[in-house]
Amino acid sequence: MAAITASMVAELRSKTDAPMMECKRALTEAQGDMTKAEELLRVKLGSKAGKAAGRITAEGVVTSFIDGTVGALLEVNCETDFVTKNDSFLALANAGALLIAKNDPADLAALGALPYSQDGFGPTLEDVRKGLIGKIGENMSFRRFKRFSSGEGLTSYLHGTRIGVVVEYAGSEVAARDVAMHVAAMKPVALSSADVPEELVARERSVAAAKAAEDAAVATAAGKPVQSAEIVNKRIDGSVQKFLREVSLFNQSFVKNDKLTVEQMLKSADTVVKGFTLYVVGEGIAKKVDDFVAEVAAQVAAAKQSN
Repeated sequence: MAAITASMVAELRSKTDAPMMECKRALTEAQGDMTKAEELLRVKLGSKAGKAAGRITAEGVVTSFIDGTVGALLEVNCETDFVTKNDSFLALANAGALLIAKNDPADLAALGALPYSQDGFGPTLEDVRKGLIGKIGENMSFRRFKRFSSGEGLTSYLHGTRIGVVVEYAGSEVAARDVAMHVAAMKPVALSSADVPEELVARERSVAAAKAAEDAAVATAAGKPVQSAEIVNKRIDGSVQKFLREVSLFNQSFVKNDKLTVEQMLKSADTVVKGFTLYVVGEGIAKKVDDFVAEVAAQVAAAKQSN
């Protein structure tokens, strides 16, 4: 058998972009034949990863890492819930959060280029990701991350592996962690009413206006008096203000004591929350819904045509 040298492995890796250990295995199986090894990789890993790249990754995990006042929150996606329990996948996700906190990558590409080895794959985090796609047989991707380094206190809360929150605070960590749990449960969109994105406010105002117009049409059809424009505008403003209270953290009723708002709870604990980040796995990703009946019908129709 031909000796497999480091230069041969490097050459195959440059041709295929496959993980180093996979290149070595392919060369060993091909007995040093570079062309055959490349073909083996494209069949075993390259084509598999290529096909996987087009599949939706709406499952996954959120993981965090905090070291003093530096931390990270990361979402890593996969195709099925089964993989979220895989030790190798979880190790990859946890390593990603640590690397973000320690290295401050500019974006996902920079994150993937950071040095990391696992399960015989490497030498970068991206190489490990690609290697695990081939090993596990399912697409996986780093979707988004946020690094924290403002000098504020940090605490996190993970609800299982699907919801993750990091809170930036000054004061009591116990109170801040309670806020993190609250955020995971109630999912506010901003700290205060003034911080709610204008597009959300405009959308809520539009909904309230449409509801008022519908009520006016019903009243007119029933021969009942229609409210004045002034009253209608007050109703619309009231609906918008109610919405703002419901989606802003400080105005929400605290989940552990609904007689207090979150703002009141924090004041009693002499704690200030400076910001929060909430990740929910797959949020905003359109999941593929398989129509089993239609799939079977298509297979039957295809079989009839072939006969």
